Amino acid sequence: MKKISLIVFLVLFIDQVSKIYIKTHLQIGDSVPVFPGFRLTFVENPGMAYGFQFGGLLGKYFLVLVRVAMVGFMVYLFSKWLKEDRTNYLLVPMAIIFAGAIGNLIDGMFYGLIFDSGSVYDETVNRWIDYGGVSKLVPFGHGYSSFMKGCVVDMLHFPLVDWWIPANWPIIGGKHIEFFKYIFNVADSAITVGAALLLIFRKKALPNGLDF
Repeated sequence: MKKISLIVFLVLFIDQVSKIYIKTHLQIGDSVPVFPGFRLTFVENPGMAYGFQFGGLLGKYFLVLVRVAMVGFMVYLFSKWLKEDRTNYLLVPMAIIFAGAIGNLIDGMFYGLIFDSGSVYDETVNRWIDYGGVSKLVPFGHGYSSFMKGCVVDMLHFPLVDWWIPANWPIIGGKHIEFFKYIFNVADSAITVGAALLLIFRKKALPNGLDF
């Protein structure tokens, strides 16, 4: 249990510290080069991982509730698996995924309550509207929005290929090619890494299959 708690704490700590730092030091759209192929690019995401969105405000509420349900189900699974003394090949990847899910859940549920500015949904145009300036932390409940209306902070950007095709090339000339264009955060990375570890060690993690 201590190992699982430590993993969850470390992932959550790194995730939330990085998000708060970015939100309180950069403006939306700012992109700071760290080294070739890696930038810190600040965007806010009201939807799913890696910048994907799902509907408007109702879609956001739905995603928050799904994350709450998933976190609750994982708490049940951990309680069951720890009693059964399951292998670390299962517990460690699931702890990493669990921490990632909580990390993005915190943003969506509480960031509107603790920051003075953030992206908000404008029902007149049916889209999320960015804001200007750098955000500041404020006393709980005095933020720019209400419960469950915060946006997830993304900043990890790996444009390994960032190239404008010469304009004189036929058909595709002048187009921009970028790989990897998605911007994500530590919580997204944790979910991806945890899922990859489960896939790699699936025979040791789940020798009897999905016996929940």
